[in-house]
Amino acid sequence: MIDKKEKLYTSKFWLLCSSSFLFFASFNLIIPELPDYLTSLGGGNHKGLIIPLFTLTAGLSRPFSGRLTDTVGRIPIIIYGVFVCIIAGILYPVLTTVFGFFLLRLIHGMSTGFKPTATSAYVGDIAPVTRRGEAMGILGMFGSLGMAAGPAIGSWIAMNFGYNPMFYCSSGFALLSIVVVMKMPETLLARERFRWSLLKLKWKDIYEPRAQPSALTMFLTAFSFGTVLTLIPDLSKHLGLENKGVFFSIFTISSLAVRLIAGKLSDIYGRVPILMTGCALYGITMFMIGTGTEIWVFYTGSFIFGIAAGLGSPTIFAWTIDLAHEKHRGRAMATMFIALEAGIGIGGVVAGYSHNNNPDKFIISFSISGFLAFAAVCYLSWYLLRRKKTNRRISAP
Repeated sequence: MIDKKEKLYTSKFWLLCSSSFLFFASFNLIIPELPDYLTSLGGGNHKGLIIPLFTLTAGLSRPFSGRLTDTVGRIPIIIYGVFVCIIAGILYPVLTTVFGFFLLRLIHGMSTGFKPTATSAYVGDIAPVTRRGEAMGILGMFGSLGMAAGPAIGSWIAMNFGYNPMFYCSSGFALLSIVVVMKMPETLLARERFRWSLLKLKWKDIYEPRAQPSALTMFLTAFSFGTVLTLIPDLSKHLGLENKGVFFSIFTISSLAVRLIAGKLSDIYGRVPILMTGCALYGITMFMIGTGTEIWVFYTGSFIFGIAAGLGSPTIFAWTIDLAHEKHRGRAMATMFIALEAGIGIGGVVAGYSHNNNPDKFIISFSISGFLAFAAVCYLSWYLLRRKKTNRRISAP
């Protein structure tokens, strides 16, 4: 009998985790400094578009990445997504107009539209079914480590060496993430050669109905991420914090403490109860950050936000794989990621323009995200009750 631990903790799994760390560090490295960088280019009034434009192309590319992941293979799509990240980092110092910056945000977003979809599908292929939540938790932990390291490193580089070295460092991290997976074996057995007709999408290639519950939950909670990514740099500055990446490091590091536990708990007690807890914490921390005026409240909110993310992310990824047919895992993950990008993008737009560079309006932007997080709790409660009623009907004589 093959030991389950052995089946999960393989060299392929650890290579994927390492690649995820480097990839997330790459594009998160520049996030805290982008508002000030855009201001230096003369586009300070459009800070609310920094995150939404990125997530727009990420979301639009998800259906393509889902279909190509299920046909061409996992590894080619991983490599393509990272390649886009490398090119974008190199071009930021070249295209130094507001239009050029926003064009690059659109291009850069394609990287997250492809790489995470294929990586999650690969993990779904190699992880034991009974430990899928644990596998997603570990993968998410490495991604979170990258998200924690990236902002702090990026702000430090920008403060000491300038913006251009920061962008080049971003490309360097992406390059390392592609080197890690170059020699990995493909897990998709029935592969097809790439052909342009694969890019002709039908509705079924864009939307996987089985993933609807996880996608809706993701959309409602991703608003919080859109708000955080858009406004935390300005809020940090408003509170007198020089390194705008500290918030991101705190919430990401705090999420690491619960990711492994959350994955295992969701394997034992179910995905929905764990998700309900995470969504409730999202709502609480949004109101805390939006109303707080002290630095300790700001950092406490960051810590709780990390716990919410640690509970939610691996659980919702595993839930999406659970809901999907094994032949359509890539499409299911793409559907869930589309909801993620839509939530972050719309959340970023709403946060940016409701705030409108007015510190008195932070509360409005964060409150909107808080209400939507609690709406997710209500939806999951309804879903759980409906499923219990259905199970009782089926089991009734």
